[in-house]
Amino acid sequence: MSITSESHLYLYPGESPAVALVSPVLDLENYHSWSRSMLTALSAKNKLQFVNGVATEPEKGDPSHNAWIRCNNIVVSWLVHSVSPQIRQSIMWIKNAEEIWKDLKVRFFQGDLLRISDLQSDASQLKQGDQTVSDYFTKLRVIWDEL
Repeated sequence: MSITSESHLYLYPGESPAVALVSPVLDLENYHSWSRSMLTALSAKNKLQFVNGVATEPEKGDPSHNAWIRCNNIVVSWLVHSVSPQIRQSIMWIKNAEEIWKDLKVRFFQGDLLRISDLQSDASQLKQGDQTVSDYFTKLRVIWDEL
């Protein structure tokens, strides 16, 4: 079986499992921006399929099974290294990247209702004052994007 660089099963020689793909790492307050950054990074590495459920594990006799295991393991490692130590302990033993992704989403996607309220308050209270239009718009845009 030949795996080309276009395949989600292809690993580039320089890809290391011991790196955090995004910064800052996931903590208890930044799930939405973190997940957006992770999805972008995984897409750029052609590994998005491992968290969105498209790349399911082949049967053990399938010629692509070992390649899938390697790729899943590297995505698992990227996820583990891209979360805070506190969160890392809770996902360390999950072997499937999709399951880690689902676990994190269930725990953090709903968001902190207080954070949402704070963002809405920040947006309504933001005034241009002596800021340039660009600075004012940038601050407002960051709030809108997080909401």
